[in-house]
Amino acid sequence: MLKSFEHIGMTVSDMDRAVAFYCGLLGLRLHLRKTMPDGSHVAFLDAGGGMLEVFAPASGAVRATDIPEGAAGLRHLTFLFGSVAETFAKLEAAGVEVKERPRLAYNSEVLHKVAFLRDPDGILIELAERTD
Repeated sequence: MLKSFEHIGMTVSDMDRAVAFYCGLLGLRLHLRKTMPDGSHVAFLDAGGGMLEVFAPASGAVRATDIPEGAAGLRHLTFLFGSVAETFAKLEAAGVEVKERPRLAYNSEVLHKVAFLRDPDGILIELAERTD
């Protein structure tokens, strides 16, 4: 029997930069961070309803590219906030790369407002807000 969503794993180029973005700017909580025997780094970041398992290879990583339309893969990571506008303003002021400014969600049956930004490695991040 399914209990909940546990985590998704992703690769970043720099662990310090990823933790600063996801924890410092988005508000995830650092649950575990350690260096592996091969010099790579791993961290679990708690998002409240599941975690991100973040890997940083010792040799770094190239910038992420978007999944082409019609190709299988993860398109974006979505985080739920009380106010998309407030969170977006904070991230924009911090210099985060903007993909799409806050707008009404196309899937209004589920979400009210959304915005899209990129993390330091180019991974597409959706900020979402539900209707009360």
